[in-house]
Amino acid sequence: MVYGYLMSSHYLVGIDLGTTHTVVAYAERAATNSQPELLTIDQLIAPGEVAARPLLASLRYHPAPGELAAGDGALPWAPEAGAEPVPEAIVGALARILGTKVPGRLVASAKSWLSHPGVDRTAPILPWGAPPEIPRISPLDASAGLLRHVRQAWDHRFPRHPLARQELVLTVPASFDEGARQLTVEAAHRAGLPRVYLVEEPQAACYDWLAGHTDELGKILAGVGCLLVCDLGGGTLDFSLLRVEHRDPLPPSLTRIGVGDHLMLGGDNMDLALAHLVEGRLAGEEGRLNAARLAQLAQQCRDAKERLLAPEAPEQVTLTLLGGGARLIGQARFADLTRDQVQALVLDGFFPFVGAHERPRRRGAGLVELGLPYAADPAVTRHLAGFLAAHAEGLRQASGEALAGPAGFPIPEAVLLNGGVFHSAALAERLMAVLDAWRGAPSVRLHNAWPDLAVARGAVAYAQARLGQGRRIGGGSARNFVLPVEAPGAARRGVCLLPRGAEEGREERLSGRLFSLRLGRPVRFELLATPGDLTYAPGELVDLEGVDFQALPPVATVVEGEGADDAGEVQVQLAALLSETGILELSCLVPGRERRWRLEFQLRGQESQAPDREALPAALIPAAESITRLYGARAADVSRQEVRQLPQTLERLLGPRATWEAEVLRELFAVLWEGARRRRRSADHERVWCNLAGFCLRPGYGQALDEWRLRQLWTLYEQGVQYAGEAPNLSQWWTLWRRVAGGLDESQQQRLLEDLEPHLEAPARRAARPPAQDEQIRLVASLERLPAARKSRLGERLRRMGRRLAERPSRWWALGRIGARVPCYGSAHDVVSPECAQAWLDQLLQLDWQAIEPAAFAATQLARLSGDRHRDLSEASRARLIERLRK
Repeated sequence: MVYGYLMSSHYLVGIDLGTTHTVVAYAERAATNSQPELLTIDQLIAPGEVAARPLLASLRYHPAPGELAAGDGALPWAPEAGAEPVPEAIVGALARILGTKVPGRLVASAKSWLSHPGVDRTAPILPWGAPPEIPRISPLDASAGLLRHVRQAWDHRFPRHPLARQELVLTVPASFDEGARQLTVEAAHRAGLPRVYLVEEPQAACYDWLAGHTDELGKILAGVGCLLVCDLGGGTLDFSLLRVEHRDPLPPSLTRIGVGDHLMLGGDNMDLALAHLVEGRLAGEEGRLNAARLAQLAQQCRDAKERLLAPEAPEQVTLTLLGGGARLIGQARFADLTRDQVQALVLDGFFPFVGAHERPRRRGAGLVELGLPYAADPAVTRHLAGFLAAHAEGLRQASGEALAGPAGFPIPEAVLLNGGVFHSAALAERLMAVLDAWRGAPSVRLHNAWPDLAVARGAVAYAQARLGQGRRIGGGSARNFVLPVEAPGAARRGVCLLPRGAEEGREERLSGRLFSLRLGRPVRFELLATPGDLTYAPGELVDLEGVDFQALPPVATVVEGEGADDAGEVQVQLAALLSETGILELSCLVPGRERRWRLEFQLRGQESQAPDREALPAALIPAAESITRLYGARAADVSRQEVRQLPQTLERLLGPRATWEAEVLRELFAVLWEGARRRRRSADHERVWCNLAGFCLRPGYGQALDEWRLRQLWTLYEQGVQYAGEAPNLSQWWTLWRRVAGGLDESQQQRLLEDLEPHLEAPARRAARPPAQDEQIRLVASLERLPAARKSRLGERLRRMGRRLAERPSRWWALGRIGARVPCYGSAHDVVSPECAQAWLDQLLQLDWQAIEPAAFAATQLARLSGDRHRDLSEASRARLIERLRK
């Protein structure tokens, strides 16, 4: 399909938005089978100096005011007003140079952050660990900024053929889930590129190899049944398997039959490991660098690694960490990194000789000091063994082997290595040696002349193949997409929405199955994907027990009807499509009617937990009736005692409230919400309603469209408490908001703090305690979406209240929650600084913990080990606390 505005496309363009480098290749659309050219990208290489280079470092630097002279950051094109959240940012080679000299101002690994589900990827959190005065940007905008620079450089070079009007192919790791793929497309849109196709990076590398060996495929691949592509980049490790089918006299055809799981493992891990190796020699008396300095050192280790692993490498490279302020040079520290050290660490740590039976170590800490969840086991060879074992059946079918060699399953006969890491002959040879040992015979290594450029070149070859100018790689969808369904008393099962191998652009409708869709109420679809050997038919009911499925971001929405006839539930079919841009699209269709609702993945905020599929208890019906009796449209003749005892009535029906499942809680909240207006019938009605509503909706997130429920609940906040003169009612009101605080956005939490902060002062010794003050204190301490600076000010107010503070244990509990190293639901970038938490801990350690019970809890929250150097306190502080806890 060729879209209208692409009719004027003159070029086919491939963009490899890499973790370390961004590469652009292109070819004329009309030139059949032409070899792609590389775009040399204009970028700053020194202050005020611009040069065109084939690699654009995927880095951005946020300079301090006055750090660069006027004009030092100028590029050959005029800046676009309002396009950049940080307009003065430096992108490319100069960013890399400055980032090795000045800590805390470099945004690196934006692509890895874009795939990190544990943070809000649309929030300004980078540079990670930077001081508050440094401007920050979101992973999404950082990726968009790199693509915007590419677009501007292209448009400057080809003003008659702007990049937005060319046919663009953007590459992504094969292991990217649908959420990360959609965010990649969104980054392109923000960069002014409205239409892009996606191709997986291992496939792109293979397309490049195919384009260069068209005339000799049969000869090179003779006897090969399966091809392994190992793509080891700066931030991700990708495995793909392709079946090779021989069809004499025609050339062999390739079909992708398997991809690996998402592994955040690559050159970044190696750089960080090298930084750990030399840290002790550079850290000085403190023995440990802070997060910003460690990131700075890792950038230097990357440069050293590339030099020391290159052909004709020097014996050693000297690393330099400059001092700060007036002693910039005088406090500089130096350490040598030798070629033997690098080869030993990288070879033995990342490419160890292991048996094919070994699997990645699931326990133990990975390298997470810089905030990213790197793989706990850095051994590429163990991850490869696990991947091949998971695809053993596909390997047997592709190789035609009933029995395997030494590994116990077939090993691919041919291997294509890609990624800048494999410029090192030592690393490539080690990986091939491990595979040969597993196979018991040499494997064919396909020649890749440019492992750091092949992905961009292959994206162009993929675009050419789409136009019929080259050989296509078959395979379609790399995964089965499955919708879990409930069946009372049965094992967990699911319906296949889209099978592995489904072709792009072909919609699959589950015509044989109907689903009930609730209109005007929250619905969520839990989706699972499997990259393994199993293949299902669309609509097939499959057993999910014991199958290694990957959970995708949930598809959640409120589907609104369009008229009076659209009420309650409608019968719909589900339709799934792997779009031509490489994104999974889901829709609900009403049979026989032109009605379609598009379903979209939930990408922001906390990842929702999959609901328990147990059937709802029968006692839920009388429990709901008990609530309706008190809060129904018609006021029932009920006693005050009956209202007060509603919680006990529900427990008699459903069991102790601590055992109520999440689905039961949300169903009870739905009944309570229907009676929300009637909570004001009496003080007892209001108090009991607030108590139960908060309990049933806690923690405010995690179930199907809790965000929608919280939007409803927030409408009550302005109404306030009807019976404000009743202290228990006021207490339950603020307890309600504390229980659901995790579902409130930052602006709502800011509003709560603004309303409550004036009431948090400790009263004079003889003054009456303000009603519900303890609950108010606990509530503001639970607002984890507040900016770190605001939390710090709030905690300082509590800490400086001296002796009066000791009389109110809730304030010490609050201090621990405000300064917690590991948030319950907030993003890690909003925790208070380690220096602030350290001051609070020092004061806590001076208290009498027998008299102030929450002090131990608070101290533990402040000193808890997160593994992120930006957040953690010193080892000495944790040792002091552990000794105090032992006593």
